Amino acid sequence: MGKIISVHSFRGGTGKSNVTANLAALLARLGKRVGIVDTDIQSPGIHVLFNLSPERFRYALNDYLWGKCRIEEAAYDVSGVLEGRRLKDAGSLHLIPGSMRTGEITRILRDGYDVGLLNSGFQELMERLELTHLLIDTHPGVNEETLLSIAISDILLLILRPDQQDYQGTAITVELARQLEVEQMFMLVNKAINPRDFTALKQRVESTYHVPVLGVLPLSGDVAILGSGDIFALTNPDHPVTSVLEAAAQRIDAA
Repeated sequence: MGKIISVHSFRGGTGKSNVTANLAALLARLGKRVGIVDTDIQSPGIHVLFNLSPERFRYALNDYLWGKCRIEEAAYDVSGVLEGRRLKDAGSLHLIPGSMRTGEITRILRDGYDVGLLNSGFQELMERLELTHLLIDTHPGVNEETLLSIAISDILLLILRPDQQDYQGTAITVELARQLEVEQMFMLVNKAINPRDFTALKQRVESTYHVPVLGVLPLSGDVAILGSGDIFALTNPDHPVTSVLEAAAQRIDAA
């Protein structure tokens, strides 16, 4: 049975979607069959990193939630990002995007949806696509969808910045995850500024939350320049950011 990994941050702007996309690609490069679901329905965007244009969406996650399609019909094969960068035994990547249509986003905000469908949909998707890993890109903060995603996850990966607001908000998420008895929890610190402090920063975060930190990612101008135009770890295989992400992907795979 595959693993469900929820990737979450208490606040926006942590680089959560970028990290999710990169980890998914690196897991696929290890030969895994990987799925990604963009459950940030109010502000979807992870499809951009895979060069998946909204014009190509016949169905999105919204359509499944409203009973218009089966869950696998909203999944798009984005394994093409691995082309030319593949290892011999590279796996596959499938993405379920959120709709970019204004009317459908408004409908979600106005009418909501049956959150319980997410659980059954995730399980169906894993079975029908024979996934080894399903990464859920969640909406920042705490809401019903987030709580469900956390509750059904095998692994919760929390992304935070070295920022006091992030620290306080993350403490809430950690406590909720413990109450929901999540099997495994990890953290990844992003956008850290002083490389000389990274080891001490990692130790401080682990000591504060009693959660393993998979790595500390620097605030990188190279990442900013790419501007979500591609998967950074694939275009920059020798970059220090990529090294941290590769180690995190390997740790998640081994968990």
